Amino acid sequence: MRTAWVSSLGLALVLTACSGKPDSKQALASKAYGTQIVEVSGGKQVTEVGSDTPQPVVVQVNGADGNPITGALVSFQAEGVQFSLPQALTDASGQVTTSPQLGSSSGVYQIVAETPKARGGATALNLQEIALGYEQKLGRAVNEKYCVRCHDSESTPERVSNFDNLSPAPHQFSDGAALNGISEADLINITTHGGPALGKSAQMPAYGATLTPAEIRAVIAYMRAVADPPYQTPGVKYGKD
Repeated sequence: MRTAWVSSLGLALVLTACSGKPDSKQALASKAYGTQIVEVSGGKQVTEVGSDTPQPVVVQVNGADGNPITGALVSFQAEGVQFSLPQALTDASGQVTTSPQLGSSSGVYQIVAETPKARGGATALNLQEIALGYEQKLGRAVNEKYCVRCHDSESTPERVSNFDNLSPAPHQFSDGAALNGISEADLINITTHGGPALGKSAQMPAYGATLTPAEIRAVIAYMRAVADPPYQTPGVKYGKD
């Protein structure tokens, strides 16, 4: 019986070796080289911690003439992120597609996509994805129910935006240039008591009777999470890239 088992195992190994399937852990070699790598789609997406981004990330490698390069190697790296394709060769359109799964910590994840240069070194592209924790996820839900119709300029089949009908136009929640400088206390005040509480537009209604204090804080946490440029907590020192 042992002899038969060993023979069967040996046959299985031979068949596996002859199957022609490449080792997924084997490093790929670039067949062509470009001079630039650009984002096609997929940057600055928002999802929950530990989840895939809603859409894949697509990047493209071009040559000096701006035309796409087929067979160029693209590698993806990011701390705490897993990729469906950590590396791949560009297709006929010069593109590579991968699906990032963000880590278990909330915050901004920095993704680096690289393609090697013909004479050594690499050309890199930096992308950002945002993972929401529990409070920020609650804030997004509150935003989608009460805020987004006025604070988002884009209409959808489910919701018609009122953004263009308001003057002055409301700040989008991702408008870090405007909102990052407003303190949490002031954001709580204006959300609770309406625009006039801070000398702002009366078209901003008061939500103190509609939302709980926890929901209001959650909305502000969501604003901070999606801010562009990113929000930096006062008094905290951040390292430079």
